[in-house]
Amino acid sequence: MAPVLPEALRERIVAEFPKYPEKRAVLLTALHFTQETFEGWIPKETVPEIAALLELEPIEVWEVVYFYAMFNSEPVGRCHVRVCTNLSCCLRGARPLMRRLEELLGVRPGEVTEDGRFSVGEVECLGSCGTAPVVQINNEVYRENVGIDDLPGLLDELRQRLDARDAEGESEG
Repeated sequence: MAPVLPEALRERIVAEFPKYPEKRAVLLTALHFTQETFEGWIPKETVPEIAALLELEPIEVWEVVYFYAMFNSEPVGRCHVRVCTNLSCCLRGARPLMRRLEELLGVRPGEVTEDGRFSVGEVECLGSCGTAPVVQINNEVYRENVGIDDLPGLLDELRQRLDARDAEGESEG
């Protein structure tokens, strides 16, 4: 089977080895690098290669991928919007917020919009119970005290950011 990991990614992972006491300790970093390289998700074909690099069994890599909500084992949209559905967020409207988000985007958890721009999901806890409900975009941006009426504006803002990135890409090429 031909390698799936790009050589630059493989080199980036190997460059982390001296920073840790053993290769297996590089696993979280390797998964972050892989997810970044593959636009927000970790293709199943990459797992055996990551495991071999880190001298692990593939199941040990899968255990981490599935344990942490920050890793995606299926393709996601360029904006992966997740709603915290832990107790505090649910008590303050996370479930209706999630349903409205699904309606506005026309997708359910695990699906990606036709244009590839959005996907939605739930996350167990974002550690901001006092500002519930909380929404996370791409493991990077957090919005607190989000109400149903805030969603159209938030999605418009995200669309504008994507449009700006696309315009930058066109001017570079």
